[in-house]
Parts: sequence; C-alpha cells; structure tokens
Amino acid sequence: MAASGFEGFEKRLELHFSGDDPVIEMGGFRQLDFDSLEQVLHAVQCTVVSAVSNQYFDSYVLSESSLFVYPTKIIIKTCGTTQLLKSIRPFIHFACQMGLIITECRYTRGNYIFPKAQPYPHTSFKEEISYLQDQLPNHLCYRKASVMPSKFTSHSWHVFCACDKFYPIPIPIPNDRYTVEICMTDLDRVLARKFFKNPDTTGKQMTEVTGIGEIIPSALICEFAFDPCGYSMNGIDGDRYSTIHVTPEDGFSYASYECVGSIYDEDDIGRILKKVVQVFRPGKMSVSTTCSSSSSEICTRIVKAVEPLGMKRRSCTIDEFPAAGTVVFQTFMLMGNR
Repeated sequence: MAASGFEGFEKRLELHFSGDDPVIEMGGFRQLDFDSLEQVLHAVQCTVVSAVSNQYFDSYVLSESSLFVYPTKIIIKTCGTTQLLKSIRPFIHFACQMGLIITECRYTRGNYIFPKAQPYPHTSFKEEISYLQDQLPNHLCYRKASVMPSKFTSHSWHVFCACDKFYPIPIPIPNDRYTVEICMTDLDRVLARKFFKNPDTTGKQMTEVTGIGEIIPSALICEFAFDPCGYSMNGIDGDRYSTIHVTPEDGFSYASYECVGSIYDEDDIGRILKKVVQVFRPGKMSVSTTCSSSSSEICTRIVKAVEPLGMKRRSCTIDEFPAAGTVVFQTFMLMGNR
C-alpha cells in the first residue's frame, strides 16, 4: 500500500525464450513447478489468488495483477509497490534449468500516481533501466529505452525492449498479432462503486453486474474480488489472453485493460474498446498498441470506436523498438458531462 493510496498503474514485463523442439513440445516454461513459481512471486512480493489453464497457456490472477505462462513466453504485470523487475533473474535461472534461453525482454509502464512510494528498483525510470541492463544477459545486445509523452502530465508511456537479433523496421515477416494496453483514470464514481465489496459479493457477481463478461463473451473468465474493494480478472480465449484490474477508490481511481488481437479481426478492437469505455467511463485514458506490422489501421479503429462515446483524442506518439515493432501511444479525454 502506497503512503497516500493504492498504486493502480502496473509495471509489465514480457520475456520470450527459445529452446529445442522436444523441450517446447513437453510444455517449455509451463513445466515450471508451482513451488518455483511461488519463489519468483515472493521476490516480487505478491501471491497467486486464482488460476485457470487451457491447452495453450496458464493464467494466474495475483494479489497484485496477473501472470501468464506460455511454453516460450511469460507475461507478468503487477501494481502497488511490488518489485516486478526482481523476477527477471529467477525466471532466467529456471529457464536455463529447463533448457530454454531468453531471446527478448519488454518492459512497459505508465506514470505512477504515487512515485515516491515505489521501492527500489522502481523509484525512477532511469533506475529501472539501469537495473534491467544489469539483469539481462549480454546476448540481448539490441536495446532501446524511451518515454513516450502526451499532453497529460499524468499519462506517459515508458518502454524498454531488448532482443538477441537485429530486426529491420518494418519487420520483414510481421506477426499478425498486436497487444493493446489501456490505462484509465478518474473513473465514473457510480460505475466505480460496483467494484466495492459487500459481505456476500463474489468476483463472478462483479463480472456480471459491471458488464465485464460482455467485453469478450467467448472468453473463460477467472476473477477475484478484493476486500473492501478492487477487482482483477484474467480471460482466456484459445491462445489469447485478456486482463482487467480495478482500483475504484475516489481520488486515485484507476482501471486497466489489456488484450491480444489480430490485424485480421475486422472490428474486434473497436467493439472491445467501446465495451471497456462503457464499463468504466474514465475521465482520461491512454491506449498503447504494440504491433510488428502496420499499426495505422489499428489506431484508426481505436479512434473511431471511442470518439463517438465522448472520448476526444488529445495526443498520439509513435516509436519503433527492437523485436517489438511499432508502439503507438494515444491519449483521450472525456468531453462534456458524464
């Protein structure tokens, strides 16, 4: 817990690995036993509160956000005063034991609401980058760090990427997948009250009453309601994940939404964005999209989806990163009365 309130803005780490086919066919990183996983989370200072799996990956709802484990990829995002970057060294250690080698690292976050409450190594982006540089092996030699600004002092996007190969931009054989990370502040007070817990309230009830279950109807949802307030959920839909985290307290209310999409999904991201805005009705919102192929069409879909709901785009920043490709950071502000 931060000194002035709970820090909603998450830190997000994505690690990619490679290995021999037999290792990956046996499950790759999914072979990591739960006790070892708990050791990593102990270093980060969080725990597992709920979990669900399918044939593609394992999904964990944490006491502070989420963890997704694929055979050759790990995504972990944590909020509050967790020490996320302390997971890098043990993850690499366990990967080596299983015959996997790290090939890529991505770290992203927004602006902390309570930056002075953050512990080492998260007291500043400069310190985070220094720590990352020290923790990563030398073969991840193509590295870049950048702060993507906006017109809001409360919303900027911090990005660090490192990989073991040089990828020309645009990437010659692009992946059709993209990642969307949404950060929302100043949530509608009436809607935020739905994330306060009564004695008998369950996470499933919060999912239903807020409309979260309708964002991706085909997803299997694993959720958790915190006491006295707050909510987290992971959704699994085939090999794709989605996740939501909510800090509803007035004065520092915050919600995040993250999902994976495909550039071939016609109106999928537009439909999802509409639902997300309707669930939270934020006063300010940032949307970051990471895509190895052309990102202009995705960004256009996002603007067309949210501007009719009263969210006016205030800024758009574009940058290129090793292996990750193009990152587009857009900010929106609610115009008029709620």
